[in-house]
Amino acid sequence: MVNYQLHGKSYQLKDYLKRNNVTGMMVIKDSKAVWDYYANGNNPTTLWTSRSVGKSVVSTLIGVALKEGKIKSLDDEVVKYNHDVRGTAWEHVTIRQLLQHTSGVSWNEDYTNPQSDFSQLTQCKAHPNTYACVNNLVKDPKRKAYAKPGKAWSYSSGGAWLLGDTLEKATGVSIAKYLQDKIWQPYGMNRDGVWHSYAVGKHDVGAHGFNATLEDWGKFGLFVMNNGILPNGKQILPQNWVKDARNWNKAKNSVSKLHPEGTYGYEWWNNSIPATATNVSPKTGLNNQDSMWALGIYGQIIMVNQAQKLVIVQWSTWPKAEPSMLEQPLEASLMFNAIANKLAL
Repeated sequence: MVNYQLHGKSYQLKDYLKRNNVTGMMVIKDSKAVWDYYANGNNPTTLWTSRSVGKSVVSTLIGVALKEGKIKSLDDEVVKYNHDVRGTAWEHVTIRQLLQHTSGVSWNEDYTNPQSDFSQLTQCKAHPNTYACVNNLVKDPKRKAYAKPGKAWSYSSGGAWLLGDTLEKATGVSIAKYLQDKIWQPYGMNRDGVWHSYAVGKHDVGAHGFNATLEDWGKFGLFVMNNGILPNGKQILPQNWVKDARNWNKAKNSVSKLHPEGTYGYEWWNNSIPATATNVSPKTGLNNQDSMWALGIYGQIIMVNQAQKLVIVQWSTWPKAEPSMLEQPLEASLMFNAIANKLAL
């Protein structure tokens, strides 16, 4: 039995599943699935949308492109591969800064405001030429910078979209094809996945859009946990890529009272127990320097911990797209700590 305490009350796994509207969950320890759960009609063949978990997939593909030499350096400016950012606020932003969301370029991510940049990006999907609509939105010459590149952190699906667009231009293929050819098929995923496309085989969505079965979400987590080593022994990520991806950046706003060690890496989150959280347990289990979280709105999660050889994946329908770190994300961290501690016995 695993349990955790939140605000002085004790809960078990069955409570967690109900409280967090969990529709699918899997725990993988030492490369073997030790527990899984499906609800609301989902089953092992269901393709579930990852939301912004897709950002962590794109981030990992950037690592593959770096290893292959398609991208020469993370410190290259985006304009080297994506020429039409010339003359925009993005021109002197680097690949690394897009990965870390420290571009300094203004972007309104508000999911509740129909006029926000994120909402406009979503509305472009109804446009007859979706790619042109989004491209013009993100690369609008009127878009301003609010800080020098690298100095401040602000979560940006616009920057993530640009990162995916730049990856496609650097590799010459769509995100879906690159994922298929470099990871999906070589790693032996069990079922086809789907990537939301603006133009089939040409343009995919860099900010989100990855859809796969729960098991294949887990296998992607295993790929990362194993440093990008394929079944044939070939390593397709740079040697220190995974460790670097969870090297939490220290830019303004990434460092906070909740996470003084930093909040964000290469499109992976630090979702350890916030330093300000009180009257909760277990506070230990998943060390923040060993654990990396791919997070998507409404509670989509892939948690990877290399030290414990542990991957936990979760599908959810949280009532809020982006709750406070002291709400569902905290509860997930407590539950995952409890699972890690139980498996470590």
